[in-house]
Amino acid sequence: MGNNTVETIMGAVVVLVAAAFLYFGYTSTSSGSLSGYELTAKMPRVDGLATGTDVRLSGIKIGAISAMDLDPKTYLVTLHLNIRNDVQVPVDSSLMVTSSGLLGSSYLSITPGGEDKMLPPGGAITNVQGSVDLMGLVGRFIGGGNNNGQQGGQKPAPSEHP
Repeated sequence: MGNNTVETIMGAVVVLVAAAFLYFGYTSTSSGSLSGYELTAKMPRVDGLATGTDVRLSGIKIGAISAMDLDPKTYLVTLHLNIRNDVQVPVDSSLMVTSSGLLGSSYLSITPGGEDKMLPPGGAITNVQGSVDLMGLVGRFIGGGNNNGQQGGQKPAPSEHP
């Protein structure tokens, strides 16, 4: 009988420790829902982004992507960004897809502009740069450029010697 009580207490301790770790992970990564205002942006490429991806300004998380929609006419992706209420974004700010390193995850980086006027809730960031196809760039570098290593797209001169 005493053995079952010890096992029950140990099991309860393990469950409490696991719950404490989950709570710590949830609060330290800012995974909770953000209260803020919405901004939108239309981008040509959003490789590596998903709902919940960080939106950062000067490296600090100020929001997250709340939704992504594809416009079937223009094939542009409309990003819906949830930005913290205490952060205002100038109207001439730019937005680009950035990576946390060569193998790191992607996030949206806002570079603030110099205007005094701020984007209102529901406003749009128009100066955008989509994601870069890293594997395509590596392939071009390894291949030596376009046209199978030939520079400038010119054909090689014919050989004078047979």
